[in-house]
Amino acid sequence: MTAIPTPGMNPITEDDIANYLANSPDFFERHAEVLASVQMTSPHGNRAVSLQERQAEMLRDKIKTLEGRIMDMIRHSNENAIIADKLQRWALGLLRTENPLELPERIVADVRSQFQVPQVAIKVWGVAAAHAEQAFAQGVSDDAKTFASSLTAPFCGANPGFEAVQWLAEPAAVVSLALLPLRVGAIGSASPAFGMLVLASPDPQRFHSGMGTDFLERMSELASAALTRLRD
Repeated sequence: MTAIPTPGMNPITEDDIANYLANSPDFFERHAEVLASVQMTSPHGNRAVSLQERQAEMLRDKIKTLEGRIMDMIRHSNENAIIADKLQRWALGLLRTENPLELPERIVADVRSQFQVPQVAIKVWGVAAAHAEQAFAQGVSDDAKTFASSLTAPFCGANPGFEAVQWLAEPAAVVSLALLPLRVGAIGSASPAFGMLVLASPDPQRFHSGMGTDFLERMSELASAALTRLRD
């Protein structure tokens, strides 16, 4: 049996008791009646409960927290599956578009309808001479082209007044947006951009800096691959 230390007759502190119990694992085996009589305050109603009941409450709280996390994982998994299905149908629409001149409008219309994006616009530059007079190939400054080339991932966030916002039908209604550079190869490659896809919303939380961009990256790369048919 380990004696409770009382050096110099100093008052016994809570730390002394805690250390003693930690170093005397057999204490409650010798004094089972003490363990059974321990009362603690419940966080649910400030009532006194036994140690066993308090432990059961803590376990239930942990289980509830884990259940919440699992439900969040299931919800995100379902949402991702829905988005992946939409992305596949959108890509199939691009593959079925025979006339390359119809691709920019097809991209815009399908993103707007399938992903419920309020406003969408696209510009493509460096196209073949036969397509240079098309609306999608005009109205882009050198600064906008340089900015698009500087993006190695989709930009998502508030609208600070990007030139690309003016490509939309209602630029004044834009609160948040996503800017997707279009280039040959992977979105993060060093090749210069030859276009940009703009997604915009009046909802400040629709596109924000903390959101995941995996699906937007796939969208950018799929659109880029399809639009290479318009280039020289």
